[in-house]
Order: sequence, then structure tokens, then C-alpha cells
Amino acid sequence: MKVKVISVLDDNYMYLIIEERTKDAIAVDASVSKKLLDIVRKEDANLKAILTTHHHLDHSRGNADLVQRFPNLPVYGADDRIGGLTHKVIHNQVLKFGDINVRCLFTPCHTTGHICFYMWEDGCPDAPALFSGDTLFVGGCGQFFEGTAEQMYKNLLETLSSLPPETLLFLLQKVFCGHEHTVRNLKFALKVEPDNEHVKEKLAWAKARDEDDIPTVPSSLEEEFLYNPFMRVREEAVQKFTGTTDPVEVMRVLRKEKDDFKKPKDRLPIPALLAYQLSLLNQSLPAQK
Repeated sequence: MKVKVISVLDDNYMYLIIEERTKDAIAVDASVSKKLLDIVRKEDANLKAILTTHHHLDHSRGNADLVQRFPNLPVYGADDRIGGLTHKVIHNQVLKFGDINVRCLFTPCHTTGHICFYMWEDGCPDAPALFSGDTLFVGGCGQFFEGTAEQMYKNLLETLSSLPPETLLFLLQKVFCGHEHTVRNLKFALKVEPDNEHVKEKLAWAKARDEDDIPTVPSSLEEEFLYNPFMRVREEAVQKFTGTTDPVEVMRVLRKEKDDFKKPKDRLPIPALLAYQLSLLNQSLPAQK
């Protein structure tokens, strides 16, 4: 399967997954419908479904327009707040689109209805792909807006880190996250583990990509265990930084430290930030006649 990485808004990613044999396609987090449809046309693909990780507008705003344009287009997600939702999924439910399989992984914390999508293609030797939304980022994790450290610990260290039966390529799976936060995440990771060579190497690589305006996705789960502090809560160096050995408490302290890390004095409060994102979304929509 072919994954098209589509940069939208300020730092969001949406994705188009194409089964190359049939050109059938699935979109993940279709926030900007016009740009998505432009890519669909360029790829000569047939859009078959929308998968939405969570209800925030920067991940779901395009759903309503797409459903209006294509009344039979299914929209999958786990939260009734998702715009245009037609099919509500549950944990470990498997969806099938031709040769592409999608396992739904319930990961509540960033929002109470967050879901990750784990994909693999029948008969394909490539590593599977995890579309992690705002749960797992390259070098970091999402904020705990509607959840707890206990939930994020379970999400990262149990739900996303348990070996699925479909593949032995689990650790090599490609991780496609919802935002380009890699450089900022890895700067924090270096603060947590200043002697971690994997962090230093990945940060240098990410800075070079950022300067050239090239996405840093995907990473792999194997890599995340080497440099992502939120995946390393059992490591002695990370525990030393947080001053606790309980992994859940380590997760809690890390999140607080990350939230306060180099926080600009003029940082917008959450309502203002959401309003700003909404304005970007509105600018991306075609004018109404």
C-alpha cells in the first residue's frame, strides 16, 4: 500500500492510503477536503472511506464537506463528536478495504474517544503502518486534555506496544502521527536524557528536515523506544529526571514538564488556539456561493 503524507494547516498531517492494485483509497484525518480531493485526483484514486482519529476540528473538519459531496462515503471513528460520523468503531475491531486491513485501537487520553488505526495489506511484505493521531508523536505524545497519565501509559506501553498476531514486523511498523512536532519534542527529550546519542542523532536529522520543509514522518515503533521519553518511562535515566520510579508517575511528571518546556510568555490559551486553528480551516474551505 502507498501512503501519501499531506501537510495541512499550521503543522497537521492527513494521509491518503492507496491500494496500488485497485487504486482504492482511504483517508485518515481529512481536515481539509479540497486539498485531499486534489491529491485523490492526482493519484487517480477512488476514495472509499474516511478514518478519523478524534473529533478535534483540525482532524475532522473536512468530513462534513466530503459526506455532502459523496453521500455514500463512510466515516469511521470512535467518538460521537466527530463530524459526519457514519460508523462508530470499537477497540480491536478490524475493518477491511480490499486487501487493506485496519485494526482500530482505542487510545483515550488526548480525547475520551481517540482511536489509532493499525494497517497492513494482505500479501505485502512491507511493514504495517500505525496512524497514531494525537496519541503518539515522533519523540513525544499528545496532551492529556481529556484523560490521565494512567491512560496514556496504557496507550503507549500496552495498547500500541503489544505484538499483533498479523505480523512479526511489529517493531518496524511505520508510525504516521497527526502533527509535525518532532524538533520541539526531541529538544525536550534531550533535556530529559542529555547523554542519549539516539536523541542527539534524531534531533540533528529532524532539524535538517525542518530547514528543508520536509516531513519527519514516518518514524518506527522500534525507533521511538530509543529516543521518545514517553516510551522510555521504565528507563533509569528517565526515572532519574522525574524523581520517581513508578512508570505512571514518570509519565505524569514528563507530561507536566513537557507542557511547561520553553513555554512562550505570549502563548495563546487553549480557547484562543482552537479559534486560530478554526480560522485556518475556514481559510482552506472553498468560498460559499
